[in-house]
Amino acid sequence: MRSIPEISLGSTVRGIPSIGMGTAVYPFTASETMKSAILHAIKLGYRHFDSAALYDSEQPLGESIKEAQSLGLIKSRDELFITSKLWCTDVHHDRVLPALKKTLQNLQLEYLDLYLIHLPASLKPGEHEVPFNKEDILPMDIKSVWESMEKCQQLGLTRFIGVSNFSCKKLQELLAVAKIPPAVNQVEMNPLWQQKKLRKFCKENGIHVTAYSPLGAKGTNWGTNSVMECEVLKEIAEARGKTIAQVCLRWVYEQGVSVVVKSFNKERIKENFEIVDWMLSQEDLQRIDGILLQQKGLTAVEFISEEGPYKSLDEFWDGEI
Repeated sequence: MRSIPEISLGSTVRGIPSIGMGTAVYPFTASETMKSAILHAIKLGYRHFDSAALYDSEQPLGESIKEAQSLGLIKSRDELFITSKLWCTDVHHDRVLPALKKTLQNLQLEYLDLYLIHLPASLKPGEHEVPFNKEDILPMDIKSVWESMEKCQQLGLTRFIGVSNFSCKKLQELLAVAKIPPAVNQVEMNPLWQQKKLRKFCKENGIHVTAYSPLGAKGTNWGTNSVMECEVLKEIAEARGKTIAQVCLRWVYEQGVSVVVKSFNKERIKENFEIVDWMLSQEDLQRIDGILLQQKGLTAVEFISEEGPYKSLDEFWDGEI
């Protein structure tokens, strides 16, 4: 079983494992395949699992954790780092704590390691689903919502709190009102969407970055094949005797960023884990750094509305697109 390095989140308690398994599969649905894949990942040594209220993956993840304990694959839940996310319908001051309690109930856990605001947006309270009606998009009151997130941490229901898909500007607005700063910003990041400006801002402000869609989210309703078809990455992979996916994951890893990668294929789950005992060369890193095509996959166009708080993609991402 492979051991994965952890990255400190500025606390004496254990940090975030640098490689994690994602559980988002579109259309969002729980399945036996997901449970079987999670158990296989735990056997291999994965200890970081990323979930969300929206994904419908909390329940199968919780069941897999219980089964892993009963099989002796882990001694206790404390060996794992479990992340989940607050969906936009619950991004309201009075709905954060009940939403987290429901997440913990789904997971059959007493606490999370990390609880994230899924997107910088609020929706009218209701079902966790996409697509949603444009008229349901509401302005987000970040101050009162973050106060509720802080309360969740103070109550011991989550060890850390953070955000996902926040731009530099939105992080700045949050930092101006936060008593407990966000520990993590989970964002899309891969060699074709390198997030240099955002990573620099996060580093300067003590916010750890976790990368999602490190392979470009091929096969989802919003991702692209550009990453897996990139000639530079193909050439590096061939020269190193690695897969393109391994080159992408190793590149993210070498940026000091943790990464969550979703696959329910047992061979790929194993391959994705095998990135810690080799390195990219300086030439490889320079070639990846020089990839000019920078292309965001998740645009969040669903949140753009003439009547809503975000009237353009530029407003949603504050020019970082």
